[in-house]
Amino acid sequence: MLQNFLLAIDRFSMAVGHAFAWCILILTLGTSYEVFMRYVLNDPTSWAFDMSYLLYGGLFIMSGAYALSRNAHVRGDILFRLLPPRAQAGIELVLYFIFFYPGVTALIIAGYGYAVDSFGYKEVSVNSPVGVPIWQLKALIPLAGVMLFIQGIAQVIRCILCLRDGFWPAQLHDVEEMDQVLQAEHQREVAGESAQ
Repeated sequence: MLQNFLLAIDRFSMAVGHAFAWCILILTLGTSYEVFMRYVLNDPTSWAFDMSYLLYGGLFIMSGAYALSRNAHVRGDILFRLLPPRAQAGIELVLYFIFFYPGVTALIIAGYGYAVDSFGYKEVSVNSPVGVPIWQLKALIPLAGVMLFIQGIAQVIRCILCLRDGFWPAQLHDVEEMDQVLQAEHQREVAGESAQ
């Protein structure tokens, strides 16, 4: 039952991450349109920079929980990955409470203030004459913090389970790192050659 709870949090983070991944397609189409208008028709748009700013910002901030659920955040794990799972879990558990939760809590509190202020005076972009509203991007800051907080709960529970059981609980995997795919392929080839 606990594993289902953890996987439900992972699925929620994945759903939000996948939804915001569509920003890449819109960003690509919008930027391509701007390049065409600017360099072919010599008639640049007044909204392209703001659009790219909003879409990339939304994509970046709302992908944090998804990346955390997949252990995709950058970490200096040169020595960490050589440790046994219980030692890894102990280190991660301590670091979650010393760094992660204080930082994420600050993100939620400060982000909420920024969002309320921005919505209160209907903040618009100062980067273009169009005055594109940007309060919606600032509203994503506390939301992203809440999502990180929730995903962090799942990660802390995984650390506790690993300390208890000696191995990491299962996580969802929807993408594979290229080096892992190549390593698995190489191991299959070596296994096939040794079987012959």
